[in-house]
Amino acid sequence: MDVFQAIHGHRSIRSYKSDPVGDSLLTEVLEAGVRASSSGNMQTFSIIVSRDEAMRERLYWPHMEQEMVRQAPLVLTFCADFRRMRKWLRINDAPDNFDDFFAFLVAAVDAILVSQNVALAAEAKGLGICYMGSTLANADQIGEILELPAGVFPVVGFVLGWPDEDPAPRDRLPLEGLLHHETYRDHSDDEIREIYRDRDKAGWDRYMSFPRLRELVEEAGVENLAQIYTVVKYTREGHARYTKNVLDYLKQQGFLKD
Repeated sequence: MDVFQAIHGHRSIRSYKSDPVGDSLLTEVLEAGVRASSSGNMQTFSIIVSRDEAMRERLYWPHMEQEMVRQAPLVLTFCADFRRMRKWLRINDAPDNFDDFFAFLVAAVDAILVSQNVALAAEAKGLGICYMGSTLANADQIGEILELPAGVFPVVGFVLGWPDEDPAPRDRLPLEGLLHHETYRDHSDDEIREIYRDRDKAGWDRYMSFPRLRELVEEAGVENLAQIYTVVKYTREGHARYTKNVLDYLKQQGFLKD
């Protein structure tokens, strides 16, 4: 598949066939992934492939009980990883300057870039993926299950397999609402309304098409898509809890000093 076809054809797949992903195909996709840009060519990331059914069952719970974790044949977790680099520094008598938050950010960017390369390569081969924000939200639980040592932190992950559905591509904000020339230009309220005009309708219609989501929206008494996001989906209390999880685990994994 042409790269532009793969990019524009992206859909989040949540239903998968039971067919396995062959080792040679997985290797081909992962080798394309690791060609991503990397800060200083340090390649401060690791990829954990979870194929075992029992392991995916364990990951099902911190991934917020999303059925696709059980159904898809593979779960890929992309980790910020300075452990390998720091060991290499030690055995070569080089100073270790990578035990801080900035090092985590460098490694996190590396991991995210690789994950997107893998996703595009997989989709170009006809595979489906669905990113899971629960990787970061419940990083501590996922790190424990994957037995991550100090210096390693799960940043992003997705399920991978052969699609068993064919959803339409999701809407996107118009390019003119996302693009700035030379410097940032703050939008007026009227411009914001125009940027989000189609998104407001498409997003609302999508949520209303799922009976359980419609029920949650009606119970909450919200009236528009913006309210769905911050009253139903991403609450202040939830963000506070996830923030604490991430900061505590960053400290435990050696990326935040006292």
